[in-house]
Amino acid sequence: MADVGAQLKHFLSDKVQHFTESVIREMTRQAMLHGAVNLAQGFPDFPAPADIKQAAQEAVARDVNQYAITWGAKNLRNAIARQMKEWQGMAVDPETQITVCCGSTEAMISTLLAVCNKGDEVVIFEPFYENYGPDAILSGARPVFVKLRPPTTADGEWTFDEHELRTAFHHHTKAIILNTPNNPTGKVFTRAELELIRDLCVEFNVLAITDEIYEHIIYDDTQHVSIASLDGMAERTVTINGLSKTYSVTGWRVGWAVAPPPITSAIRKVHDFLTVGAPAPLQEAGAAALGLPSSYYQSLATAYCTRRNRLMPALTEAGFQCFKPRGAYYVMTDISRFGFSDDVTFAKYLVKEIGVAVVPGSSFYHNPGDGARQVRFAFCKRAETLDEAGRRLKKLTLSS
Repeated sequence: MADVGAQLKHFLSDKVQHFTESVIREMTRQAMLHGAVNLAQGFPDFPAPADIKQAAQEAVARDVNQYAITWGAKNLRNAIARQMKEWQGMAVDPETQITVCCGSTEAMISTLLAVCNKGDEVVIFEPFYENYGPDAILSGARPVFVKLRPPTTADGEWTFDEHELRTAFHHHTKAIILNTPNNPTGKVFTRAELELIRDLCVEFNVLAITDEIYEHIIYDDTQHVSIASLDGMAERTVTINGLSKTYSVTGWRVGWAVAPPPITSAIRKVHDFLTVGAPAPLQEAGAAALGLPSSYYQSLATAYCTRRNRLMPALTEAGFQCFKPRGAYYVMTDISRFGFSDDVTFAKYLVKEIGVAVVPGSSFYHNPGDGARQVRFAFCKRAETLDEAGRRLKKLTLSS
């Protein structure tokens, strides 16, 4: 009898041979299995704002429970356009430039499927959020990676080599994916860096796809700049965002893509046949969320800065070398002092023996060896959770 596994392999797409299931979500499962403190997956363990939860409840009670317009409820699209104008100074037409999706994750894959053809290339900075590489492959494109190099000082920045970035661009390049503030590094790209990327996009006729889901979570007087607001980029940028991180509702799955009308039309076609539409009552709650006062966003950043400053000393005391984030809610760390052979072995030891779940750094790199000395911690947690993690990490010992 023929080997059943080999027989079934005949039915599989070649695309899925090039990536694995999510390591981040696997570490959450491991945290649950071993009763560990989950500092792996980036979801808060504290409540979402009461006002937007009430808005969702009221929408359900009003029977906003059937399909919304496929590309997004009008109230939410209007709110997104209003806030793009207020926060980035960009005029956006809610009727022709906004597509509401099932989270920013779906907005990204819908965008790539809408714009990529076989043989295209997509430039991705690494370490990268783990979806980007597989998304490019699923869309038929080839990902091309450009390294972000870790800081050499405690207060330094992640940097990239201008020549290496330029070399990644050529006539096959369709798009560059930009995530700022960045997951997993916490890097916030500067205006000068964005202008360099802008110049390359214009020179090589490349689309910028920018994931700005952490735009309000920034520290140390850092400024978030949307690349679409730069001269020459409004017509060649897809800006992706969502409710998940800013409003602590990662399970709601409401995100959006903002793009020029012809690109929006293509994204809407793909989105329609992928998911039809995002949850209708949660879109109405999203419109309410986007109407919160500016003080909410200031308090959000301040609270996350406090959490960052609470966790990082505990990590340093335990023996990690921390790379200070300027945005988002993660800390990338170097684990060289613990003497483990690689990041995966170390992460397994942490979750099983120490009781703290992290993400192995290798999951953020095309070549796993490049992240073999790194792990990522998420600090979007209550003070008690961070303190408990710190207590458990004290059990670690350094190599001699």
